[in-house]
Amino acid sequence: MKLGTINKLIITRETENGFYLQNLNGDEVLLPNRYIDNTMKMDSKIAVFVYTDSEDRLVASTDMPYGFVNEFAYLEVKDVTKIGAFMNWGLPKDLFVPRTMQKTAFRVGEKRIIRIIEDIETGRLIGVEKIKQFLNPDPSLENFHKNDEVNILIFAKTPLGFKVIVNHKYEGMIYHNEIFEKLFVGFKRKAYIKNIREDNKIDLSLNPLGDAKDEKLFANLLITLEKNGGEMAYHSDSDSEEIVNVFNMSKKNFKKSLVELSKRGLIKILDNRTGIKLINNTQND
Repeated sequence: MKLGTINKLIITRETENGFYLQNLNGDEVLLPNRYIDNTMKMDSKIAVFVYTDSEDRLVASTDMPYGFVNEFAYLEVKDVTKIGAFMNWGLPKDLFVPRTMQKTAFRVGEKRIIRIIEDIETGRLIGVEKIKQFLNPDPSLENFHKNDEVNILIFAKTPLGFKVIVNHKYEGMIYHNEIFEKLFVGFKRKAYIKNIREDNKIDLSLNPLGDAKDEKLFANLLITLEKNGGEMAYHSDSDSEEIVNVFNMSKKNFKKSLVELSKRGLIKILDNRTGIKLINNTQND
C-alpha cells in the first residue's frame, strides 16, 4: 500500500463503514461511505489516494489532494497551534507542518510552498517549508534536452526573474525580459528547457523554442480573437504594454504573428489598421 499517492486497488468486501480495498499483497484499506458511488462494484478495480486519518489509520479517498508525497504544493494555512500549522490540501484531514519545519511563523490565511513527505518516525504525511533541501543540485541526472517540456511551480521572485521548481526535483529560472504574462509565487504550468548552465541551474522558457514557439504564438492569437467575437481593435501600431496584457506576447511577436496569419489567410487586417478579424467571420465582407 503506497502512502501519499494513487493506488489501484480491488473492492473485496462491504461493511457498514464502507468498502474495503485490497492490493495484490492482500493489504487492506477502508474506502469510507462518503466516497462510494453506484459505479463501484465488488471485485472491480478503482484508483484511490491513500493517507492516514485522524487516528493514524490508513484510509482511502477518491478525492485527490493538491499534492502527492515527495511533491511541492502551494497551500493555505487553515489553523496555527504551538506545535505547528495545519494546511488545506484538499482532503478532510489537513496536512500538518511542524513548527520545526517552518522557515518563519505561519499565519491563518497565508499561502506557502510546502514539500509533502512521509515522516519516518510516525509514518504520517507531513509538510515541510524548508524546500531547498529537497532540490537535486544535479539536473544532468534527468538527461534533459533543449525544448523538453517540464512542469514548474514558481517559488520566488528575484530581480532577475522567477525561481521555479522543475518536475518537483530541480531549481530553474525564468528571466523577466522573456515574460509576457502575469506570473506569481505558487503559479503552476508547463515550461520548456532552454539551457542547463555550468552551475547546473536550469534556464527555462514559457514557450516552446524555434518553430514550435512560433506556432504556439500563432495559435494563442487565434484563440484570443475567437474568445473576443472574432474581431479586436488591435494592430501593429498598438501600445506594447496593452499587447502584452491582452495577448501574452511581446509586440515583436505580435507583429510577426499578424504577418504570418495574414499570409495564411486566417486573419484579415482591417482598413487603416483599425483592427484584426478572423477570416471565418468576414465571409460577408
